[in-house]
Amino acid sequence: MNDPARHHDVIEVIGARENNLKGFSLQIPKRALTVFTGVSGSGKSSLVFGTIAAESQRMINETYSAFLQGFMPSLSRPEVEDLQGLTAAIVVNQERLGANIRSTVGTVTDVYTLLRILFSRIGEPKIGSPQAFSFNVASISGAGAVTFERGGETTKERREFSITGGMCPRCEGRGQINDIDIAQLIDESLSLNAGAITVPGYKAGGWSVKFYAESGFFDPDKPVRDYSEQERHDLLHREPEKVKMSGINMTYQGLVPQLRKSMLAKDRDAMQPHIRAFVDRAVTFVSCPACEGTRLSELARSVRVAGRSIAEVCAMQLSDLAEWLRELHAPAVAPLRDSLLETVEHFIDIGLGYLSLDRPAGTLSGGEAQRVKMIRHLGSALTDITYVFDEPTIGLHPHDIDRMNTMLLRLRDKGNTVLVVEHKPETIEIADHVVDLGPRAGEAGGELCFEGTVAGLRGSDTLTGRHLDYRAQVKDGVRSASGAMQIRGARRNNLREVDVDIPTGVLTVITGVAGSGKSTLIEGSLAGREGVTFIDQSGIKGSSRSNPATYTGLLEPIRKAFAKANGVKPALFSANSEGACPTCGGAGVIYTELGVMETVASPCEDCEGRRFRREVLEYTLGHGDGDRDGDGDGDRDRDGDGDGAGAGGRAALNISQVLNLSVDQAVEFFSAGAARLPAATKILTRLADVGLGYLRLGQPLNTLSGGERQRIKLATKMADPGGVYVLDEPTTGLHLADVENLLGLLDRLVESGTSVVVIEHHQAVMAHADWIIDLGPGAGTEGGRVVFTGTPAQLIAQGQTLTAEHLGRYVAG
Repeated sequence: MNDPARHHDVIEVIGARENNLKGFSLQIPKRALTVFTGVSGSGKSSLVFGTIAAESQRMINETYSAFLQGFMPSLSRPEVEDLQGLTAAIVVNQERLGANIRSTVGTVTDVYTLLRILFSRIGEPKIGSPQAFSFNVASISGAGAVTFERGGETTKERREFSITGGMCPRCEGRGQINDIDIAQLIDESLSLNAGAITVPGYKAGGWSVKFYAESGFFDPDKPVRDYSEQERHDLLHREPEKVKMSGINMTYQGLVPQLRKSMLAKDRDAMQPHIRAFVDRAVTFVSCPACEGTRLSELARSVRVAGRSIAEVCAMQLSDLAEWLRELHAPAVAPLRDSLLETVEHFIDIGLGYLSLDRPAGTLSGGEAQRVKMIRHLGSALTDITYVFDEPTIGLHPHDIDRMNTMLLRLRDKGNTVLVVEHKPETIEIADHVVDLGPRAGEAGGELCFEGTVAGLRGSDTLTGRHLDYRAQVKDGVRSASGAMQIRGARRNNLREVDVDIPTGVLTVITGVAGSGKSTLIEGSLAGREGVTFIDQSGIKGSSRSNPATYTGLLEPIRKAFAKANGVKPALFSANSEGACPTCGGAGVIYTELGVMETVASPCEDCEGRRFRREVLEYTLGHGDGDRDGDGDGDRDRDGDGDGAGAGGRAALNISQVLNLSVDQAVEFFSAGAARLPAATKILTRLADVGLGYLRLGQPLNTLSGGERQRIKLATKMADPGGVYVLDEPTTGLHLADVENLLGLLDRLVESGTSVVVIEHHQAVMAHADWIIDLGPGAGTEGGRVVFTGTPAQLIAQGQTLTAEHLGRYVAG
């Protein structure tokens, strides 16, 4: 009997062409765990996120009304001939949780919401509804006359209202207040007209200073130190009020409230570097003395359940919170307590038991944020959903990867389709189905290299198959340290008066289970020292037009080379300057307002998305632009094949074509022939050395993953060898084959005189280290101690820590 349902057991992708995908087709089994593998840039994300998940979300969005769609992101149909068998997709990615200062682990997972209900129900004394424990709701009250019609008559009554919220009135629920150092704002020996205000952007004679100088509250030519108390108050702290200056009505306020509104209200990471430096110098953030950093009002903190306030419960490590909930016997809220306990146990099962509910959400790493998002779905009653994960093992010790694998299998066993982009062999091993893309990255990738079982992958001749059983070995001899950087009495977060020496002149790996204190130790005690460069995975600041060429400084020598070869100005070869297409302003796209719908971006018709003026694209670099290498032959047809191109068939390219080259292609283009450009080759070689050969020079920076961002920063910093480099999980996003290249790069850095410190879980990096510092023994309150220092061989021989156990098993194969 023909069963039509059997045709719905797979997700069928036909003719996938998104980004670099080469138009292949495949079938992905539903209600199974499928792992997508391949080198960085091979097309995994284009297939999983850019095609399958994107089309699922687009089709769901189209079921809503036009009004609602106006509040949703506008999604275009991916480049694919057909997709069949799609289900609702939930993407659980590495994007950090919003940096809203009031967001905490408790609020983003709704655990705090349940906790507020519990305290409002059985807490003593009774103070009101759950919002009485919300640090996002202020307590307010008011009264006034209300006019309304009743029975055809107009009636006026006096009404009163009050809202009891849990917000601390002093810090407004932030938990911190900022203390401004006035000495960093004002040079009291000078007058306003002579430059007394030393804040960036406040120049004598400029409008910002005239605003104060012409206010009439003080003499602008008198030194600030001679001001009376009232004048000093008016300059620094006067509350906003309407005044008339130069015949114009203005709102005047003191310098301090003005700075709080204009500068301090912004996210620090979003500030320009010089503003950020000023804020770091002038502002000290301290715990709010009124609420002691709990964000809650005194009334909210007065309520007790089982002897604890809600602030004390939120400050508990989640593993301890689970114990508190187990011992809470309150029949009136038993179902609520059980739901809370189940969610908290999910945190523990997924390796996040060291967190607390009051931990600011913006401080979580990308890997932690992804696992926190996963918590929402573990207890969901939904089935037959497609869950999409982006390297869920990031930031996890091998001990924690086992627990993550269990969570992925649990989601699958509930009847869901689980799609995972992953490089770690421990997770590839548990897959029901494997899809391997490649064979390489960028233009050399985008092909379906293998589809089948893990055993089949291992027996295949693909790059992933050949490296699946790769094991780095402990070195026969390790380098000797040239010195040491001392850390004494480190006690930030969970660190317990840690004393440790970090050797210099060698490759040092800092390891330990997630939450053991690795990042706290290094960021809090080592990063920031003179000569220490900390390279993490945080976002790269820049405009939407920023790309690898602009960020690394590569575009500068390229622009000059184009200008010299064509006898014109370098500014013509910048899409942000004179060379920009006048229609789109160099953006390459046109934004169209559609009223109730979200603004749509479409390629500029004049420049066809190339961003430059048509006349600029007529200028080329390469064959025929002169004798660049100085040998007198004009660099014409160096390979003698009559095509007019130089060695390797290099043809002349315009600036748009150059920015469309991958790093590897650009290395070839600029290394010889008429386009030979040593300054560009040097930068490009560094990018290739860190495994970014597949990136396009003009690729927007906001499309890079965390690992790619870190490696592009490393490539930029490598221009100045020496000193100390600290890297935070540089293997993030790296294929097994690329890890070997990374180890070679780390060796070259050390051999050039650079001390390299790596915070890392990857066992290949641990085995290759000269020195290992292992923190633990557990996470959170069970960690914060140095449990081992020595060579990898000594760690394996000792075998008493979780790291030793897993590293020994790894090396043994």
